[in-house]
Amino acid sequence: MKDIAKRVFDIEIESLQHVAALIDDEFTNAVNAILNATGKLVVIGIGKSGLIGKKIAATLASTGTPSFFLHPGEAFHGDLGMVSSNDVVMLISYSGETDEVLRIIPFLKWNKNLIIGVTGNPGSTVAKNSGHHLNIKIAREACPLELAPTSSTTAALVMGDALAIALMECRDFKQHDFARFHPGGSLGRKLLVKVKELMRTDKLPFINEDASFTELLLSMSAGRLGMVMVGDISGIKGVVTDGDLRRALLKHPDTSTLTIADIMTADPIIIDGEEFAGKAEQLMIEKKITTLLVGSAQNKSVVGVYQIYN
Repeated sequence: MKDIAKRVFDIEIESLQHVAALIDDEFTNAVNAILNATGKLVVIGIGKSGLIGKKIAATLASTGTPSFFLHPGEAFHGDLGMVSSNDVVMLISYSGETDEVLRIIPFLKWNKNLIIGVTGNPGSTVAKNSGHHLNIKIAREACPLELAPTSSTTAALVMGDALAIALMECRDFKQHDFARFHPGGSLGRKLLVKVKELMRTDKLPFINEDASFTELLLSMSAGRLGMVMVGDISGIKGVVTDGDLRRALLKHPDTSTLTIADIMTADPIIIDGEEFAGKAEQLMIEKKITTLLVGSAQNKSVVGVYQIYN
């Protein structure tokens, strides 16, 4: 089974290398056409090419190129009204002779849409009727019967990714732009939400440096953060986490000899509340910690605590 998997990878990599070698000025022309269009990019395909087309349209839409997928069957029965004359239309058909796709071409010509054909046959009907043609001719399918679209759909997918990335770079599409299109879930939280919006500010646990071991335990339990801060909001000397506590107990079973200074981590990391959550979480991953103090690193003041959990 492992040999089969490796063979499939080898065949598809070979096909992608073959397609990469075919990239010419038509790719540049297609990118410029999309950049200069005043409308959207409409992606059309059916079957496996349609599934790939949906992914391409979704990638383009999320990376700054207004785009949507249109099923040719639905298009032929009324949904062509969704296509404006200033839209660019991408037709995906490996053979370039797919009936459902060919039936759309007369309308697109009448509607004066620029067509970008994505096929494996430069002499096909789709290619000949395209303003720009992207050749995805593969070396061979990974399917041993040469029937199931495998390498060919991979080639179409990667060509779509290449277009999306080229358009992103041409538009100078940045992280904050990407975040605007992904406001939900963890991605939006990391790229849009600031630390101050997620930090805990109520009932923060503080103890003095001369506090007893019992006071440390009570404060840690009351705070429910798995840590306590040594000092006060105007100046932090250190923190004691439950991990610090466990390590200290292993080294010093007799708690009567322990002081807060023995246990605490001095000079804890403090992040500004205006930083984005993504930066805070990256910092925690790098430092292998789950808690950040929020405030001013310069004067060691603290206004909140930000945590993530493994």
